[in-house]
Amino acid sequence: MLTDDRRLNSPQSVTRVIQILEALCASTKPVSLAQLSRVLSAPKSSLAALLRGLADADFVVSSDGVFRLGPAAFGLGSALLEARRSLQSSDLIREGMRRLAERSNETVLFGVRDKGTGTMTYVDVIESRNAVRFAISVGDRRPLYCTAGGRALLAASPEEELRRYLRNLKPQALTADTETDKRMLAEAIAQTRETGVSQTVDQASEGASGTASVIHDAAGTVIGALIVAAPSSRSVKGRRDELARLVLDEVDLISATLGYRRPART
Repeated sequence: MLTDDRRLNSPQSVTRVIQILEALCASTKPVSLAQLSRVLSAPKSSLAALLRGLADADFVVSSDGVFRLGPAAFGLGSALLEARRSLQSSDLIREGMRRLAERSNETVLFGVRDKGTGTMTYVDVIESRNAVRFAISVGDRRPLYCTAGGRALLAASPEEELRRYLRNLKPQALTADTETDKRMLAEAIAQTRETGVSQTVDQASEGASGTASVIHDAAGTVIGALIVAAPSSRSVKGRRDELARLVLDEVDLISATLGYRRPART
């Protein structure tokens, strides 16, 4: 059996300490030992030992049987924020784009919504090394309703804003397959809200398919859409499922790197 010292110094204990701090950070009120035990699915005895160590280092403060973050935790948080500021968000996003381009072997785009308009602008591109690939230039604009990135941005917008957009929208057919029925567009956006990812085939350009999801910053603000663009000839069902997983994984990683904490599922 492990001694107390060995338990406290184990890799599992390091992970548990991080989980304790995350749980306290996520709570708007002080948390009891029993609550922490339930949330983390951990024995009270092991948590109590770790909490004592955190309290000794001023990372947590205990009073009346409940725990909250201490001054050392806030000091560390400030230091981490300052470190993150030194790494520009654009650099972190582009690093993620490179990873996604390597994993997908397709062109990866980052698009932002144009304020006060119904369009999106591509602000960064990493082209695929495939001989047959989707090509687009930085600065190009596309409508929101018929692009994967645009639909992902619409799905992340407030409900009233989305309704206003659809109410004022006058969709045009850019290809033979462009969806122009507002009811069908609303359903596609609603599905994107459920799954977190949008996919289109031949909607904005003939022979082009897209897979997209949005990136959040530390404040929870949507800062843009991460998009994989590929020739429709490679957009078979299994491949679309694979690209959806890759995009969602990378969006989660980039957002977490930017400081985003996904709300707990209820």
